[in-house]
Amino acid sequence: MAERADSKTWARRGVFVFAAFVLIVVDLVPLDMRPSLWVSPDLLLAATLVWVARKPEHIPVFVIAMLFLLTDFLFMRPPGLWAALVVILTEMIRRRHREFRDMPLLIEWGTIAFGVAAITIVNRVILAVVMSPQAPLGLTLIEMIVTILIYPVIVLVAHFAFGVTRTSPGEIGSKGQVL
Repeated sequence: MAERADSKTWARRGVFVFAAFVLIVVDLVPLDMRPSLWVSPDLLLAATLVWVARKPEHIPVFVIAMLFLLTDFLFMRPPGLWAALVVILTEMIRRRHREFRDMPLLIEWGTIAFGVAAITIVNRVILAVVMSPQAPLGLTLIEMIVTILIYPVIVLVAHFAFGVTRTSPGEIGSKGQVL
């Protein structure tokens, strides 16, 4: 029984990593060569937050850190800053995952929205302090708002396409522990 749960956990981790790579490639592929006035949501961030809030044992912290460090390099952001902020946010959510399983979706969404807004503001402040070039404030705010607004859609996709549901009370983990 424990072997099946362990292989199931590893399979779900693999599904998350594969989905993350698909989202990264979709972000990297240019659809139009003209400068855009619109910014797409950070789907990788939203998907990561859904997975951590609902099934925190499926994605360990080192996977999150490596994926977001990779995106820092690929999207030419300061290496490690966004990755560190996302790791801090996901670990705060992971610590509170027992509270998330009883929350209505609107409260969960508000909590996630507060976290996304906080790391976006902290990122802007740190980049301003070190005088690093950054995107215009309007585009950053649009990306943050659209990422927050897309969260319930990502919840539905994760639930129906990948089977990422909330941990139920008394659910047994891969090592026999009660989640």
